[in-house]
Parts: sequence; structure tokens; C-alpha cells
Amino acid sequence: MEDRLKDKVAIVIGAGQTPGDTIGNGRAIAVLFARQGARVLCVDRNLESARETQAMIMAEGGQAEAFQADITREEENKAIADACVKRFGRIDILVNNVGIGTGDASPMRLTEEAWDRIFSVNLKGAFLTCKHVLPVMVDQGRGAIINISSIASICASSIVGYKTSKAGLNALTHTIAMKYAKKGVRANTIMPGLMKTPMAIESISRATGTEKEELIKKRDSAVPLKGGMGDAWDTAYAALFLASDEARFITSVALAVDGGQSARIG
Repeated sequence: MEDRLKDKVAIVIGAGQTPGDTIGNGRAIAVLFARQGARVLCVDRNLESARETQAMIMAEGGQAEAFQADITREEENKAIADACVKRFGRIDILVNNVGIGTGDASPMRLTEEAWDRIFSVNLKGAFLTCKHVLPVMVDQGRGAIINISSIASICASSIVGYKTSKAGLNALTHTIAMKYAKKGVRANTIMPGLMKTPMAIESISRATGTEKEELIKKRDSAVPLKGGMGDAWDTAYAALFLASDEARFITSVALAVDGGQSARIG
């Protein structure tokens, strides 16, 4: 156990994960935060998966609670904030790590239903979690919000729903950062690139019918930095820095964690 987040309380939305060979961003963030001294409320729509993350943290001597919630429902977001304050007494950090692209397509093929679902989860959900955590942070006079976006928000992409919703998340983060800076609340975005996570590998493999080994090879080759894709720990360490007091003078940043992929031009 280290102490970069000693005495801090963190809510990690999406702290469970889909099944797969590797660890997901939300679980890695929750585990790393706990290793650094934070008490963590592990929130997920799948309570059993959140409990698995909680068990991993507690097995290492950390403190965590699991909480089930659907972040597309406002009353459940209020319940998240209320539960965290009741259990831990404060909220220092909020990480929004939920995102879907189910049914996404090009503008002429994307259905209204898929568009609405993607935006409900990727953007509305983050808005609602922030809405109910911000009053606590403002009253405390400090807090850090970290929204997990994607380099798809700034790079060319043929799937319009995911890209546009994540670009909206960047804008939401910017708005919150500027609105509450004087209150001591920081808000930043992390934009992961190609990552070797269950959501990326197993989900895309199933959706496209591509063998996992072939998919991994293709994604590795698209990353400029030697070594290929990153993993959830790369996202987690970026989140750790932005959540810590080391980043006390950093707000409204959109940090690409992508091995240089979004910097490639031409």
C-alpha cells in the first residue's frame, strides 16, 4: 500500500467489467486507487462484478464497498452519492468509466434507438453522476472528476454515435472544470486509445467475428509507440495522477493515453 491517495474517498463508476482474459479500465482504476490509500465505492450495473472488484481490493488489505446502479436513471445517481457519503463521509474523486458502442454505425445506417442508448449511457450518465456528486465536492471546497472518454472523440471514425457522445463528454468536462474551478473542483478527461481490455478485445471479436489473435495483431500494428496496444493499467495510472494532489494545478485537460495514435497525421 502506498499513499498518493491517502485519506481520499473515490467513486469509480463501471468498476466491474465484462469477462475476458485481461483487466478492464474501471477495475484497474479501483484496484490502483485502493492500493494508493483511497477508500473506493465500486459502482456497476452488474453487482456481482462490482463485488469481484471489491473482493480483489479487500484481499490486498484495501477498503471498498460494492454498489449497484444504472447511471442512466437520475434517482440511482443520487443514491450513489448518498451511499458514498453515508459510508465514507465524503467524496474526493469521481471516475466515470462507462461507455458503450452497441449498434453503432455510419450516419446513414445508425438507428435512432441505438443513438439514444449510446448517448444515454456515455453522456447522460456522466452528466447525472456529476450532477449529484458536485454539491458534495463544492461543500468540501475540493474534488477531482475524471471522465474516461476516447481518442475516437478527436480522431476520424465512421461510427457516429460513440464518437459524438465521447466528444460531448469532453465538452461536459470542460464546462464543469470552468464552472467549478473557483470552488476547488477539478475536472479532466482521459482519452484512451487502442487498449487490450475485455471490452475492446472480447466484445469486438464477438461483434465482428474476428479471431482474437488476429484482432490483437491488427490493433497492435496501428499504435506508433513500440509495444503495440496499451492496457487498463495505463489508463489507471493516468487516472491516479489526475486524481492525486500532484495534479492540483491541472484542470480541463483532455489527456490522450494512446501510444501516439491520435498524434499521427498523414
